[in-house]
Amino acid sequence: MIRKVLIVFLLVVAVGCAKKYTKPSEEAGAPDETVKEEMVTPEGVDEMDEEVVEEVVDLEADDVEETAISVEEQAKSVFKDVLFDYDKYDIKAADRTILNDVAVFLNDNRGLNIVVEGHCDERGTNEYNLALGEKRAKAAKNYLVSLGISPERMIIITFGEEKPVCTEQDDSCWQQNRRAHFVVVTSRFQ
Repeated sequence: MIRKVLIVFLLVVAVGCAKKYTKPSEEAGAPDETVKEEMVTPEGVDEMDEEVVEEVVDLEADDVEETAISVEEQAKSVFKDVLFDYDKYDIKAADRTILNDVAVFLNDNRGLNIVVEGHCDERGTNEYNLALGEKRAKAAKNYLVSLGISPERMIIITFGEEKPVCTEQDDSCWQQNRRAHFVVVTSRFQ
């Protein structure tokens, strides 16, 4: 890839630096005659010039696409759910590592913002779970703010028990549903 870019660069420089020359007039010293300038070009440069430009554009598009893919792939590996104990909304020590990674990622990608979703398991009333989900989302947001992430880059929302990731009726399933979940967005919040 680097070799390809270097070759393209050298071709562009060679085409751009082609020397102009002055065609001598038939009669030297004739002040009235117009001097004609032409570009000295090797055979096929005109066609190659278009190919070079197309290749440079393609390489730039590929670089942007690769960057977008790598940011997307990084986000998938960084933005993991933060899990909570039953009826709790405090950040556990193990989940601080996740939030630390999220903060580093957001600092490296300042054009990205996040929605922090608060979720609960099905136990409890809808009203109670909506309030608890909001507290969980706020706890995750506040931790990120303490790490230097601007609060304007985050909004919180609570779903209570409305969006479970697991529907089994056991503790391991309920644990998965008690979470703060992150959604990455590229737009600015108003």
